[in-house]
Amino acid sequence: MDVHQLQRLVTTQMPYGKYKGHLIADLPGNYLNWFAREGFPPGDIGRLLALMHEIDHNGLSSLLAPLRK
Repeated sequence: MDVHQLQRLVTTQMPYGKYKGHLIADLPGNYLNWFAREGFPPGDIGRLLALMHEIDHNGLSSLLAPLRK
């Protein structure tokens, strides 16, 4: 797993939608699950959402705590 991508989860904001302006790491699990069912958007934001979904789904969100500043 790329540490740079993990850092981006706690620094990148959702650019659109219901949770626009929220950090990717702070998106609720049900929103991430919706993307997993309906399809992640293309590009970088989709990759970050998919990574966050995997982290959340596996109960590993606490791994991001040291990266928050």
